[in-house]
Order: sequence, then C-alpha cells, then structure tokens
Amino acid sequence: MKVFIKDIAYYLPEGVLTNEDLVLEFPEWTAEKVANKIGVNKRHICAEDEFASDLAVKAAEKLFTEGNIDRSEIDFLLYCTQSPDYILPTTACILQSQLNLRTSVGALDFNLGCSGFVYGLSLAKGLIAGGIAKNVLLITAETYSKHIHPKDKGNRTIFGDAAAATLISTTGFAEIGNFSLGTDGEGANNLMVKTGGTRFTDDLNDLSFDEHQNPVSSDHLFMSGSEIFNFTLKAVPVLVKETLDKNDLKQDEIGLFVFHQANKFMMNFIRKKIKIEEEKFYYCLEDVGNTVSSTIPIALYHAKIDGLIKGNILLAGFGVGYSWAGTVLRAIDE
Repeated sequence: MKVFIKDIAYYLPEGVLTNEDLVLEFPEWTAEKVANKIGVNKRHICAEDEFASDLAVKAAEKLFTEGNIDRSEIDFLLYCTQSPDYILPTTACILQSQLNLRTSVGALDFNLGCSGFVYGLSLAKGLIAGGIAKNVLLITAETYSKHIHPKDKGNRTIFGDAAAATLISTTGFAEIGNFSLGTDGEGANNLMVKTGGTRFTDDLNDLSFDEHQNPVSSDHLFMSGSEIFNFTLKAVPVLVKETLDKNDLKQDEIGLFVFHQANKFMMNFIRKKIKIEEEKFYYCLEDVGNTVSSTIPIALYHAKIDGLIKGNILLAGFGVGYSWAGTVLRAIDE
C-alpha cells in the first residue's frame, strides 16, 4: 500500500530571542558571528507557563484549519517529544482530549530527538500499511529551552522551541519511500539531560564551568559538540548511501536534500563531505533555529511553498541517542 504526506503545519511560540538579545548577555560574541557560524538570526522561546503540549495543540489546530482537515477522520495520533508534560500519563492521551479527537483513536508518545520526524513517518507508514489506521496525525513538539542553563550561550544560540503537525494518509503530495534506521546508544552521554527520570529523580546540583566558562550540569542539557560533530560525520554519509540503496536510487536522482537543521556549520561540512550541490541542499533555520524533531517538517513546509517539492526528496534526521533515520519522498504531480 502506498502511503503519503498529505499536509504539514507548524507553530512557533510568541517569545523571540534574537542574536542581539544574546549579545547583551554574552558581549564577547557578536550577532554577526552567531549568524555566520550557526546560521540563526532568531529563535522562538516558549513562556514559563507554556509547554510542549501547548505548542502541539496549536500546530495541530493550524493543520486542521489551514488544510481543511476533518479531525473526525484522524484514527491514530503519534506524539514525539523529549520534553513531555509529565512522566505519566502519556501526553498523546491528553492531546486526544484537547484536540477533541474520537475516543476510538490510537495514541502514543515516543521519545526521540533529531531523528524523530523520520522515525514518526516510518511508524505512521507501518500503521497504514498494516491496516491499523488510515489517517495518522504525527506531532513533533519540543521545548529544549526549558532544559538549557541560562549561562549556556552555545546551546542557547542553537535551539528554538516549536511544534509541527503532519498528516500521513493514503493520498497526499509526497509518497513515503523505504527507510534506513540506526541506533548507537554508546553515545548517549554526549547529549543528555541526566536528572528528571527515575534513575536520578532529584536535581544533583552539580553545576560547574569548563575551561571556556560553559556550564556543565546534570540538571540541564549537556551536549559535547565535538563528539556530536564526529558522530554526524561518521553516520550521515552512511545513512544517505543506505537510504539511496533502499530506494533503488543514485545520488544524482535526488532533486532536494532536507536534513535535520542542526546548525549551518555542521550542515555545510556534511554537505561538502557527501558532495551534495548547494542548490539541492535546503536550509531552513535562520528564523527558527534548531527545533529538534520539528526541523524537517518545518523545512518541508517551506520547501513546498518555494515550489521545491519535485521528484525525489531525501530526508535525513540524526542526533541525540545516538539515533539516525532516512527516507525518500516522491513528489506527486498536481
């Protein structure tokens, strides 16, 4: 059975953190330096009383309204987040009620970061191909800002908060192809929030600062930039090759590459390593930052507006876990 992406919408919180705002806190940097290296001019940050599920509801409501989608036709809800409202219950169950979906829908959370959207597509495709569902609502929502220490200038320049809602169905604008998926938990410690789960329920209050005066804390997001960079350089070229092989395609048959929007420096390095022409490589982080599992659907939304969803589009998500995932979309001529 063929399975398609039918529509995408996304929501950004109203709060905005610009490079100029950051420079006021960290005067050793300049707005131009952040823009040139990270590729981000501003990022949206949720309010103190605003959470990932709030963003999720607004993204889904935009999808229903802008796409003229009947919510009563949704029969499965997949929710991807690493900043859930509660340890339990499952946030997807709460979203079912808040979105006024039928009580006969299936609903589940899954905890993945930068590979989450592509993993979500694989789950949705399996549900539809297996006859379990016909219309799957995939929501990705993240509020990494709540995990980041206020003095962590590196991560604060990179990450923004957002949610995206995608409808996967038996018709749509892009057919979902075959998948390449991968995992290497040996790298888990290199991108982690250590406390807050059942292993370390309480804060450890072990804040220290490294030689560059960057905060290191078990109670906040820790990312080893060098280790994540090395992982990406090793995993992504293999991921792209395996994704092409599984879809019986060669690299020159791909019209557009939409990668996880990590940061401009890393993306450019990977692009050059894989020898992807710059005109085929899509960037979409200037005004939103790295929104984790929502970077790819936000990029697809804008690529569609830009008229770039043509032929074969290769998606690649990679990051925290370590986890990576790729697939190919085949655009449907309208």
